[in-house]
Amino acid sequence: MTYLRLFWEFFKTGLFAVGGGMATVPFLKNIGLATGWYSQTDLMNMLAVSESTPGPIGINMATYVGFTVAGIPGAVIATIGEVTPSIIVILIVAAMLTKFRNSKYVENAFYGLRPASSGLIGAACAGVVLQVLLRVTSTAVPDSLFMRFSWDGTVSWMGLALAAVLLVLTNWVKLTKKWHPIVFIGLSAAVGVVFRFGGV
Repeated sequence: MTYLRLFWEFFKTGLFAVGGGMATVPFLKNIGLATGWYSQTDLMNMLAVSESTPGPIGINMATYVGFTVAGIPGAVIATIGEVTPSIIVILIVAAMLTKFRNSKYVENAFYGLRPASSGLIGAACAGVVLQVLLRVTSTAVPDSLFMRFSWDGTVSWMGLALAAVLLVLTNWVKLTKKWHPIVFIGLSAAVGVVFRFGGV
């Protein structure tokens, strides 16, 4: 049953998370709340690892969650669940591309999907900032469209400082703004290790 649940949850994520990898984060948050497989803190850690490894973030997250829940078979099944909707849609589109290439309905459908994907990505970014930097967690309110937010009274000052430094280095310092993103990922990981072991 765990394998079936993994496949189904990630099939839904792959089907509806339009707009790229970050658009999967709200779905993954909901999966964690519904199944108890991982906490919001675990999700942020998985997101950091998935962003730092090669490949699409949505697929990396599916593999990571599947492995955490059910080992290697779980990783394979969750990944298959994530990519199956895309494969089906691509096959359908390829078969009908000539017929629907100039269709107003298709054009309008994609036009309508743009704000949805923007909203999902924006929600994911806001959730990451709230959870990681401001320590604000959110939980679903039963039978409601709204979320319940709670704050433990602390702020990650080190995280805020690191985010500010990275923002300056990647945008306004001529020497560093052309550096490859992997350099900043490595430096951030090193800062996290040093400061955590240093007790700061």
